[in-house]
Amino acid sequence: MKSSPNAVEVLMDFVVGQRWVSQAEPQLGLGIVVETDGRHITLHFPAAEEDRVYAAHNAPLARIAFQAGDALQDAEQSEFRVKAVEELRDLLYYLVENESGEEHILPEAKLSAYVELSSPRQRLLSGQFDKNRAFQLRVATLHYLSERQVSPVRGLLGPRTSLLGHQLYIAR
Repeated sequence: MKSSPNAVEVLMDFVVGQRWVSQAEPQLGLGIVVETDGRHITLHFPAAEEDRVYAAHNAPLARIAFQAGDALQDAEQSEFRVKAVEELRDLLYYLVENESGEEHILPEAKLSAYVELSSPRQRLLSGQFDKNRAFQLRVATLHYLSERQVSPVRGLLGPRTSLLGHQLYIAR
């Protein structure tokens, strides 16, 4: 089972130990803040074994915050269900329950590095959506495709041939 957060906090207050996902490179997985100096932040992405340095004021990052009822995994891939969430000094602590019903406190630093944002709702909540220009291009393409499909000369448009007299006769 993969982790699937239902909510993402987008406050840009960075604290060592917080978990963030890169909107520009979601394939890196869940990153952890390892250093912050006010102007720059450094995230380590354990899933990719890579570090990234971002300018703090415009970093393409979204904070991962699970809610009560969400399923998640810790760094050892043990599965849990979130019962409650507490924030202490800008770090999240989850009261979780394992499959046998035992409760544990799981700090966000111990979350699994592998997070899947596959559903449209999850992508929207994490800020991983296309710019309006890309959406407008898709809409224009669909309108153009629709017009082409209802055209009476649909099969004759596009081929790289020259029309001969008998071809025009057949088309009529």
